[in-house]
Amino acid sequence: MDIEDIRAYCLAKPGGSEDFPFGEDVLAFRVLDKIFALINLEKVPTFINLKCDPERAVDLRARYQSVKPGYHMNKRHWNSVYIDGDHSPDELRDWIDHSYELVTSKLTKADRKSLGL
Repeated sequence: MDIEDIRAYCLAKPGGSEDFPFGEDVLAFRVLDKIFALINLEKVPTFINLKCDPERAVDLRARYQSVKPGYHMNKRHWNSVYIDGDHSPDELRDWIDHSYELVTSKLTKADRKSLGL
């Protein structure tokens, strides 16, 4: 997956949107007002920060060289995933889904209902 594939996938999520809250080089993907993914457009190699269950985060970091503790994030709850790493596109989509689901699970019942969740 490249940045455009990731962007299209994130924006296709119910309530998905994008903005640049930290400057023009960091693209944030949100569900309503909550961030579920971040990509620094200037960093090479390119990585995406994704929210992750703490136990799963540790497991993924142990299994994949391309998964590291979240860069400039709470390292217990976020992973940085290098997009050209040792994982499949399907695994990356699964990790994006997991991040989105963690964020939407904390929304109000009314907000989840408005998203059709």
